[in-house]
Amino acid sequence: MKLTGIHHVTAISANAPQNRRFYVETLGMRMVKKTVNQDDTSAYHLFYADGAGSPGTDLTFFDWPAPPAKRGTHSITRTSLRVADETSLDWWRERLIAAGVAVSDIRAINGRAAIDFEDPEGQRLTLIADGGAIPFVAWDRSSVPAEHQIRGLGPVTISVPKLERTELVLGKLLGLERIADYRDAAHAAGDIHVFKVGDGGPAAELHVAVEPDLPQAREGAGGVHHLALRTPTFGEYDEWAERLRSTGYPNSGPVDRFYFRSLYLREPNGILIEIASDGPGFATDEPAETMGEKLSLPPFLEPKRRQIEANLKPL
Repeated sequence: MKLTGIHHVTAISANAPQNRRFYVETLGMRMVKKTVNQDDTSAYHLFYADGAGSPGTDLTFFDWPAPPAKRGTHSITRTSLRVADETSLDWWRERLIAAGVAVSDIRAINGRAAIDFEDPEGQRLTLIADGGAIPFVAWDRSSVPAEHQIRGLGPVTISVPKLERTELVLGKLLGLERIADYRDAAHAAGDIHVFKVGDGGPAAELHVAVEPDLPQAREGAGGVHHLALRTPTFGEYDEWAERLRSTGYPNSGPVDRFYFRSLYLREPNGILIEIASDGPGFATDEPAETMGEKLSLPPFLEPKRRQIEANLKPL
């Protein structure tokens, strides 16, 4: 029983139409699911991913009318998105600059070529070269050529004031292994520690920056709400639920999100971590060819569709 990688990252946007334009039109990602926050049905929950909505490729957003996030520690600070190689990074630099997006030069982050930029609300993003060996499904309607498309999620960075208690939860409870340490003044004021998820690699790393001198972050637009780690089967998901229950570590207990099953816990600094199953996936309630084109609701919300749709802004 082990977690196998990053499943998804969920962030916050206060401007859903602008958010959709940036991630679909500028970044060329596919909106694979347009649904609502199941705990707050007044808000969209938008999922952007590869052409098939494959587990490990989802960057998702809650549409909340929140003020801008305040940056600091006790938070998820940066999300990486994978592309194939440095040729793609060169291509992306030109595309982002042409779109008016400030973007860094290509540089190495823990040995991998990468560029940094932000979305229109200040969401901190990195494109990182993964070598092109990790399978993904290109989207044939993307404005980005298949060879340069975003291939999925890369390393996610969190910031904590001290490492010890976080490392205990990541290692002893969740089974992540600390494999490296590095410094990167552009991303963090202190040391950054690399934890591999399962077998590791660019789609299966959590980077923990230790920054005791930063103020505490405040959640808001342009910030990240939570990250999710992958468990491949329902059987292993059930084992994780039992593991969390038997250890007594505070957690949500099993939550069925219909498109995947979830368990939620907070590491000692309050950062929300989800364990999510790979299945059943986004095509479970609509054809794969038209995913994301209409508002999808899980069965328990379907009787409220008219009321929910009336409260949502046009997208």
